[in-house]
Amino acid sequence: MNNAPAYGLWSLVIINSLVFIIFAFSFTKPKNARDWRSFGVFSAFIVALFTEMYGIPVTVYLLSGWLQSRYPSLDPLSHDAGHLWWTILGLGGNPHFNPVHLLSNLVVLSGFILLSSAWRVLYGAQQNHQLAITGPYSRVRHPQYGAFVLIMSGFLLQWPTILTLPMFPFLVWMYVHLAHQEEREALAEFGEEYAQYAARVPAFFPHFGAADRQGEDFPHV
Repeated sequence: MNNAPAYGLWSLVIINSLVFIIFAFSFTKPKNARDWRSFGVFSAFIVALFTEMYGIPVTVYLLSGWLQSRYPSLDPLSHDAGHLWWTILGLGGNPHFNPVHLLSNLVVLSGFILLSSAWRVLYGAQQNHQLAITGPYSRVRHPQYGAFVLIMSGFLLQWPTILTLPMFPFLVWMYVHLAHQEEREALAEFGEEYAQYAARVPAFFPHFGAADRQGEDFPHV
């Protein structure tokens, strides 16, 4: 284990935050107040995450008494100590290559891939004033919000903190609320076309291995 202090690295906080925020921005390109609100809270989550990862390890400080009583040789100021699953599960080797960390990277990557593919479809539909119903939108009505939840879930799995854990359910609630707002607007704009699409395609959870359902009440999840 590398026990060298690894916090107060504000340059890494800024660089990592900007990388993920700019990457997400390139796929979402907020246009209105609702878009900016959605993107803003996602950005706040990212900043809070990397602040604890490289700046001030508030969670590790608060848990330091318990951690040192359970793991006497653990240095709470080491970056490795911040990998809580690696510590709690007693995993050896480099914490960046433990199964939990690798799984979290896969979830984050999947979220960004979904966000990218959803944005391409949505952008084309908006340019032509049409419904986005192809690609990821043929499986769920709100893949862009699902992508944000996937990304945040992956980061929480990788580096759970007392700041991001309570933020997560609020952000999920906010995305569901925004999705419902968008559906009301789409129903007002596209009418029966959107109602039929909503009856056929679930909002957030795809029907894996099942035929598209027909004739269900609008909307369903």
